[in-house]
Amino acid sequence: MSPHRSTTPFGPRPLSLAMVAARAIAETAPPETIAEKWKILDNLREAKNMIGISDRALSVLNALLTFHQDTTLTLGSDLIVFPSNQALMLRSNGMSPSTLRRHLAALVETGLLIRRDSPNGKRYARRGEGGQIQQAFGFDLSPLVARAGEFEHLARQVRAERKARYLLREEISILRRDIWKTIAVATDENLEGPWAELADRYRSCGDMPARNADTILLEAMAAELRTLWQDVDKCLREQVKPDNMSATESQSERHYQNSNPNPFLDSEQSLRGRLEEASAPELESKRPPVRTFPLSLVLQACPDIAMYTKGGAGISTWRDLIVAAGVVRPVLGISPSAWTDACEVMGEEQAAIVLAAILQRDEMIRSAGAYLRNLTERAREGQFSVGPMVMALLRAAVGGERKSA
Repeated sequence: MSPHRSTTPFGPRPLSLAMVAARAIAETAPPETIAEKWKILDNLREAKNMIGISDRALSVLNALLTFHQDTTLTLGSDLIVFPSNQALMLRSNGMSPSTLRRHLAALVETGLLIRRDSPNGKRYARRGEGGQIQQAFGFDLSPLVARAGEFEHLARQVRAERKARYLLREEISILRRDIWKTIAVATDENLEGPWAELADRYRSCGDMPARNADTILLEAMAAELRTLWQDVDKCLREQVKPDNMSATESQSERHYQNSNPNPFLDSEQSLRGRLEEASAPELESKRPPVRTFPLSLVLQACPDIAMYTKGGAGISTWRDLIVAAGVVRPVLGISPSAWTDACEVMGEEQAAIVLAAILQRDEMIRSAGAYLRNLTERAREGQFSVGPMVMALLRAAVGGERKSA
């Protein structure tokens, strides 16, 4: 008769449903299931955010795995390791006892380990006459083997998303370069076309996203840039036709000599200066504000503000958004002084985005005026940006659409 195996933690630690679920998964998995322990750890490192485990907890898990001699773990074999806290602290690079206990608890709560506690809570093994382990008390690694396929699947998802983000960033970078250089050459050669308007549209798309930008933001920006590139390329093709191009070497040489050899042709700053010098009526003489989000993304995250446009015409430019924000301000009970202060600190466009977000979350905000003043003070101290606010609303909107579908 085999001895009873412990399934509940020692002392005041409660038994949780996560612990029960981990034991059920380990017991129902095929007993011949095998997995390579370092491959499991690599997959966990990649999928840690999806599983909800920290780097430090994985360091503790790495230390625990070193106490099992085999590299390949088999589910039907003895997978209990029983190192002391002192030994674990040494192999965890001198981690403090309280931190070690906290991360061990996290590994158990996320279902990566099972506690097999002894009657007094100590970790040890009882051996028979031949030196074989008859019963061990410590941490059971069975859930790692039973869920190895799940961890590998999650790691593949993370790698696929990382690759998609990389490709989107690459495409955005190329599109930005192609669009801006095309507008630059068209402006230098005085080609006819709405180049100033196209330049404004380019600026409204925002700067290059941060490296940790969400996939949703990257997809939205890439889509907007693709549309803009089609319009820019179409305008260029309409102006530059084969009949208008130089056909001989001498003509080509004269054309090169007559062009303006500007060494900063490729820079966006140079083109901004040339567009300002063109004195186009739709351009302002000052540099436009820096935009970190496309307007379309803001409207997708905060659709309610579109109802406050005159005649229901909708919002197609940043100026339309600012005007709509001015209409929304008194509706939300925000004082003129609070709005003026927000515009001075954040800029009109950023303040309009904040107001659109407040309108979208109106039911959750007790005092819109006090909330705006608080955000303004945080922005003045450099502790607030609209990015997380917009992305949270965008995720909520996308999640709502998926549920309704």
